[in-house]
Amino acid sequence: MQWFALGIGCGVLATVPLIVFASRRTARRVRKLEQRARGAERLAELGTLTGGLAHEIKNPLSTIGLNLQLLRESIDDAELPTDLASRFGRRIDALTDETDRLRGILEDFLSFAGRMRLDPQPAVVNDLVEQLVDFYHAQAEASGIQLRTRLAPDAGELNLDTTLFKQALLNLLINATQAMVDARYSDKPHGGATDLILRTERTRDGVEVHVIDTGPGIDPATIEKIFHPYFTTKKGGTGLGLPTTRRIIEEHGGSIAVHSDPGQGTDFTLHLPATN
Repeated sequence: MQWFALGIGCGVLATVPLIVFASRRTARRVRKLEQRARGAERLAELGTLTGGLAHEIKNPLSTIGLNLQLLRESIDDAELPTDLASRFGRRIDALTDETDRLRGILEDFLSFAGRMRLDPQPAVVNDLVEQLVDFYHAQAEASGIQLRTRLAPDAGELNLDTTLFKQALLNLLINATQAMVDARYSDKPHGGATDLILRTERTRDGVEVHVIDTGPGIDPATIEKIFHPYFTTKKGGTGLGLPTTRRIIEEHGGSIAVHSDPGQGTDFTLHLPATN
């Protein structure tokens, strides 16, 4: 009996270090979760503050733009000497352009930083893609781009916020078009720089939507940065288009991947989970 009791005692003593280790590990995990929660709160507060600041800046910009338009009309009505009116007109045009640019930056920021409220509804994926192609066709044609589709007949339906989903796809189409046109006119190596393809594909656990261009491609070092806010390789770009696209897709429970062959083109793949 003594030996039995001694064995139990030794067993208990042997488990004490394990219990202590497990307790410490649990405590560390709890502290990390608390730190993440506090960090998330600070980010939420910062987002609210910056969003409010952006709105406060946007409103005066609209007023400035309106007054510039009225000033332009007043100059036209004043019958000033031609050279003077021309000089004033150029300055007003420059101010108007900068005002419009700043307004565009703020709108992109508010779209990216603002809280997204999805209104998902059952939607036929191919129908949404075709609607966007019809909308974008004229712009693509004006840029010398052949917009093509390869739609899987079994793509089916998904629960999507159709407005935000189309915005995500449109961002990719605009980026692809700009890259292809730039490659064509700057003699960069490219994969033809005329075909822009939207393809849908049914997968085991959802649907993939591909936006495939035949532009200059993206080098590996740049691919690592393209989803970072404010990173851009385009003159005058805000660097928020791709981050916004990724956020929209992730809010739908999906993901976005990029495959690119420098000098040949790029394939942006949106993976969206199947509707339960």
